[in-house]
Amino acid sequence: MSGDWSRARRDRAERLERARGLADGKWVEAERVPALLEALLRPGDRVCLEGDNQKQADFLARSLARVDPARVHDLHLVQSVVALPEHLALFEKGIGRRLDFSFSGPQAVRLAQLAGSGRLEIGAIHTYLELYARYFVDLTPRVALVAAQAADREGNLYTGPNTEDTPAIVEATAFKDGLVVAQVNERVDRLPRVDVPGGWVDHVVRAPAPSTIEPLFTRDPALIGEVQVLMAMMVIRGIYAEYGVQRLNHGIGFDTAAIELLLPTYAEELGLRGKICRHWALNPHPTLIPAVESGFVESVHSFGSELGMEAYVAARPDVFFTGRDGSLRSHRAFSQLAGHYACDLFIGSTLQMDLEGNSSTATRSRVTGFGGAPNMGCDARGRRHATPAWVRAGREAGGGGAMPRGRKLVVQLLETYREHMEPAFVERLDAWDLAEAMRMELPPVMIYGDDVTHVVTEEGIANLLLCRTPEERAEAIRAVAGYTPVGRGRSRAAVEALRGRGAVRRPEDLGIDVRRATRDLLAARSVKELVRWSGGLYAPPARFRSW
Repeated sequence: MSGDWSRARRDRAERLERARGLADGKWVEAERVPALLEALLRPGDRVCLEGDNQKQADFLARSLARVDPARVHDLHLVQSVVALPEHLALFEKGIGRRLDFSFSGPQAVRLAQLAGSGRLEIGAIHTYLELYARYFVDLTPRVALVAAQAADREGNLYTGPNTEDTPAIVEATAFKDGLVVAQVNERVDRLPRVDVPGGWVDHVVRAPAPSTIEPLFTRDPALIGEVQVLMAMMVIRGIYAEYGVQRLNHGIGFDTAAIELLLPTYAEELGLRGKICRHWALNPHPTLIPAVESGFVESVHSFGSELGMEAYVAARPDVFFTGRDGSLRSHRAFSQLAGHYACDLFIGSTLQMDLEGNSSTATRSRVTGFGGAPNMGCDARGRRHATPAWVRAGREAGGGGAMPRGRKLVVQLLETYREHMEPAFVERLDAWDLAEAMRMELPPVMIYGDDVTHVVTEEGIANLLLCRTPEERAEAIRAVAGYTPVGRGRSRAAVEALRGRGAVRRPEDLGIDVRRATRDLLAARSVKELVRWSGGLYAPPARFRSW
């Protein structure tokens, strides 16, 4: 061995020395940031450009896109969300070469095109928690570009309610002798609280405009239809009530928003307050307000915040995790862990499902990624504490061994047909073609079928825990696949046999009158009604105001 154990530390000092004349202490003027990045970065560096579900280091992204590709090129970008046009402009200009990410949202189509043309190499499509974990193992950033609400003279950072990925990014980088540059909305003399110590931050810039934050978790109740109401009724009665689900995570979508809005009405009617949905790992969804106000919700730990919910969250400290300043303290890594180990149920939507129950949101034309769904939507094999829902699910799953086990409830919601009348149930996922086109080792599956316990459509519930063979699982999925080609291939006799055992349940089997599945059952039918439920504390963004 060489005996030289400080190469990274010396390299860090050399880079900082190159940038010395561009900063006043830690502070850098906005117009000097491209030059700063050219001084700090080297070709082939691994860079984390903070792009979270909501909060974006957008000014730093634009600045990075302005560097000279002759000086800074072939970067390896590691970031949870690819959300901005600038994120992909880096690859079009040759500044970036390789990408490891979790979710691409609005850039899904463009990302697929760049990857297909060979201008962008995809390392892997990760879950959030998987990517954060690799920051501390083999994807440690050499340079991290992050965003915060405010900083003081010493570079201490205050994130406000949207801490999100920042703690994990900064800690992994700073404690491996990397460099951290932060953009902030304002410079202040005294912070409400310190979320990231200044000793972990090398440079700070006040951005010309506040960082971009998207209200990704807001769903307008006016857009919830009767199909979503019916599916929500089946979930509440056929899953939440029967298993006594008290600790859970909801994915994003109108399907789960409908469930939240039926808690104060339909679930209350069934006498379920205090028996279900008490503890959540969830962003502060506005559609959760009526359930909070009705006494269903006791605690919520959040991955991030939600625009317009700041005052409401501050006014409900018994429910949300807030600081002494009243601002939410969100933490995506911890909330992902809560969803994985501490919750009994995950429920979310998907784009495609095959007959094994494998589901994916990566199709031929869109590489959307998975976000946190694979962490939430998998059986936590390392879990050791018991709850009634976990124990019952394990008992139903059987297995034939003498040693009893618990089981995570993983529910997939999907209407039988998607937009443009594309069937949601398919014999073969697009993920196979995508893997071949992009030379991936594995098809990009979001949730594997052996982790899925229930499939819910407008046709009913397939309880895969009660299926004992692959053939039974396939028939149960066909039974709820409606009039898709997959659904039309079902055996009537097999479906009726599964129905007799409770492995397939129609609304009438659950005692649900489908005529009641109307919007009248929603606790709030518009954003304006959500504001009323909040006592005027919820301040929705302009795009959601129609009054």
